[in-house]
Amino acid sequence: MSNQPQLSLKKLYSGKVRDLYEIDAQRMLMVASDRLSAFDVILEQPIPDKGKILTEISNFWFNKLAHIIPNHFTGDQVADVVSAEELALVEGRAVVAKRLKPVAVEAIVRGYLVGSGWKEYQRSGTVCGIQLPAGLQEAQKLPEPIFTPSTKAEVGDHDENISFAQCAAIIGEDLANQVRDASIALYQAAVEYAATRGIIIADTKFEFGLDADGTLTLMDEALTPDSSRFWPADSYQVGTNPPSFDKQFVRDWLENSGWNKEPPAPAIPDDVAQKTADKYREALLRLTQ
Repeated sequence: MSNQPQLSLKKLYSGKVRDLYEIDAQRMLMVASDRLSAFDVILEQPIPDKGKILTEISNFWFNKLAHIIPNHFTGDQVADVVSAEELALVEGRAVVAKRLKPVAVEAIVRGYLVGSGWKEYQRSGTVCGIQLPAGLQEAQKLPEPIFTPSTKAEVGDHDENISFAQCAAIIGEDLANQVRDASIALYQAAVEYAATRGIIIADTKFEFGLDADGTLTLMDEALTPDSSRFWPADSYQVGTNPPSFDKQFVRDWLENSGWNKEPPAPAIPDDVAQKTADKYREALLRLTQ
């Protein structure tokens, strides 16, 4: 399949990874491409079958966590809204989703001290302005998960971490409380399940929207290797950043390439793209089989 399917449906939006097409006023077709974004830059090379793997993982979690919060599923099948000729372009990588009003922040939950959070903690003892106990090590489990929202940047721009007070100023205090509580409940339920499959979910990002009645609804993707940091529990060790089932593999390669993180990104070797695809697939199989 081409990296950019040409459908007769009207395209609404093309994001870093997903393309959205209009079905009608209430529904849209969400298609996950094989594109990979690292450091907010879309790489030239697709990752083989990444869109299908991500869609399968997301669908698994949307179904598993539906008792916690409504999600964007409409119950319609892709084959009901796409012509037989075009179905092959999107099969396995698309879902029929509700058209929602997006909540204007990224909802991030961190359960472990890693990445940008670890860098900030070393400087100031805080993560996104939240004071943490002294003496924590890299990759250490936090006393409890923390909600660390960020701005939702346009394609090509960088998301920025914000405080809860800033989040409340952007979306309103009531909605900010709802988003925080739902995010932590979803993360804790996912962590509990993933632990039974030998996976630690160090952190994750959720996207929410509001339906016509103003009900908070989980949308976009859920707990994929693109939106989360998955670690194999059997190689986890406090004090060192464990190997991940996610795009960290590509990020590490890019970090070591000397790239300045401005577009365009350097070309990824085929073996790095394939190993990345293998890691995504391993996460899928561990979680769902």
